[in-house]
Amino acid sequence: MTATLTQAAPAVRKTAGAPASSSPLAAHRKELGTFAVTVPFFAYTACFLLAPTVIVIVGAFTSSSGGFTLANFSKLFEPNSLASIGTSILVSLISAVIGAVVGALASYALVIGAKPNGLLRRIIAAICSVLAQFGGVMLAFAFIATIGINGVGTVLIKQLTGYTVNPNWLSSLSGLVTVYCYFQIPLMIIIFLPAVDSIRREWREATESLGGDTWQYWTRVAGPILAPRFISSLLLLFANAFSAYATAAALFSQRSILVPLMIQGAMRNEMDPNQQGFAQVLAFAMIVVVAIVMILSHAVEKRAGRWQ
Repeated sequence: MTATLTQAAPAVRKTAGAPASSSPLAAHRKELGTFAVTVPFFAYTACFLLAPTVIVIVGAFTSSSGGFTLANFSKLFEPNSLASIGTSILVSLISAVIGAVVGALASYALVIGAKPNGLLRRIIAAICSVLAQFGGVMLAFAFIATIGINGVGTVLIKQLTGYTVNPNWLSSLSGLVTVYCYFQIPLMIIIFLPAVDSIRREWREATESLGGDTWQYWTRVAGPILAPRFISSLLLLFANAFSAYATAAALFSQRSILVPLMIQGAMRNEMDPNQQGFAQVLAFAMIVVVAIVMILSHAVEKRAGRWQ
């Protein structure tokens, strides 16, 4: 019987070692499966993000004859170009600040006034998700139909109060900022609400038990925790407004007061073929601005991660 057990032992050890030998193959198959799932995403990113970016960067330094040139950048420093860049930055900054402040206050009110899984909060989150993506020509048409020259709101205000809304208001910078805030505020609520959710009520109770007041709680406890998230969200709103095109194009059909509208005008210019290179220079400038904003946002997020 001892001999039988001795002979069977190698077979048992060999059988037990079989899964160990097949585990690298299983891990390799899992890696291949994960890679296969991510291929469509990387292909989509390469086709619609990386390839256009490379084309714009190369085209900005390419002459009409196909050689390297810096002449395309000459028009970038003209008064009209600098004014459009400044206007784009100003409109994006104002709409981002308004959207960030109002959205942050709305997020705080939603946290303290609604249950985390309540019906009200779910309805508001769903509405914000829709409104944050509601832009372009449809948004411009909605404002024109409401407070345009013959809009429903314009006619109603005139009948009730006798006041006539300025027909050119929507085509001004203040009108454009108002339209941008329509989708900036819901976007801020979506991205800032989780940060407000992370603030625990026990922290305020601990502050009060130690003799602190509301001002000390917000300046020494909640404020430092929410500040990096707020700044990061503000930068994201700025990039969102800076790259917006369709809404402004519908409201300012005859004026190129923003960088995206200048790119449109340069691309459609049939009198000067060199405008194509200038359009790519403007697009390259927008890429640089958005890249700087995203780098700053990443730096803020990284700094905020130290407190996690």
